[in-house]
Amino acid sequence: MPTPTGELGGTGSSGTDERGPLRPAAEPDTVISGLSAPWSVVPLPVGSTLVSERDTARVLEHTPSGDVRVVGTVPGVVPGGEGGLLGLAAHDAGTPYLYTYFTSGSDNRIVRFELLGEPGGYELGASEDVLTGIPRSRTHNGGRLAVGPDGMLYATTGDASQPGLAQDADSLAGKILRLTPDGAVPDDNPTPGSYVYSLGHRNPQGLAIDASGQLWAAEFGQNTWDELNRIEPGANYGWPEVEGEGGGAGFVDPVQQWSTSEASPSGLGIVGETLVLASLRGQRLWLVDLDRPSESTAVYAGEYGRLRDALAGPDGSLWFLTNNTDGRGSPLPGDDHLYSVPLLPRDD
Repeated sequence: MPTPTGELGGTGSSGTDERGPLRPAAEPDTVISGLSAPWSVVPLPVGSTLVSERDTARVLEHTPSGDVRVVGTVPGVVPGGEGGLLGLAAHDAGTPYLYTYFTSGSDNRIVRFELLGEPGGYELGASEDVLTGIPRSRTHNGGRLAVGPDGMLYATTGDASQPGLAQDADSLAGKILRLTPDGAVPDDNPTPGSYVYSLGHRNPQGLAIDASGQLWAAEFGQNTWDELNRIEPGANYGWPEVEGEGGGAGFVDPVQQWSTSEASPSGLGIVGETLVLASLRGQRLWLVDLDRPSESTAVYAGEYGRLRDALAGPDGSLWFLTNNTDGRGSPLPGDDHLYSVPLLPRDD
């Protein structure tokens, strides 16, 4: 497997201090090319950025000088269908750790690795299981990780193609989970002794936390509606009893929904006051103003193929990840790519 090539991405104002709708400032610059089924992108606070590849189980480092190198291969990953090495999250509470969410031969699990070395030379150190036994399948594995301002680890899980598990409070499937960094149940979780932070999810793959600490999630629907949800502790988002809006008593409606052909959302990021949702089947980015989450604007529709992740890059610009080599796309030259583009206030 060839190692991807890298180059420095674009720089400039990201619109971070601006409120209201944003727009891409220019054509995106290439940060990395030649990726193989990439899934998650995590900037580190010291200038490097890490990328996971689903099927190779590799973690790559984009260094401050623009080079790309292999940090390591995560052991125990068994790729297949939508499973493999999925989400990454970095957390340093005295010891720097890289958290990984992956599909093994028996389950989905969260495993953390000591992150050894310095920028330009990171390595994976000793590993430790954080949470095992998350139901797995060829589809609907969830897999996104995020560390909140409360220091807790949040993880999205899919229903493992067993829709009823999403409403089963005793199952880890079809949920958003909240854990301490070492894998314990936080004392202030909605249900004592339970990892479950919210339930009733089909296949959430987008997770983002805004400046106020509010948690947001993006979720694949089945045949009709994909969802953007404002996540509240203990809330039930309806699957499989309802898809999209109209859930009725006991269920929380999404703040916005899209047809599955327009979205099929995976990664969800925040740049300034704008949520950015990466769409696979929809092959576009959806820009959502945090102050008006029921409204959105599409950009890059059909221009870069399937889009897997979106985030604020280390330079403050929007970074987004293509996913045309995952077996469902039509690879373009140099795919897959990580791109960078500044966001600027929209001209009204």
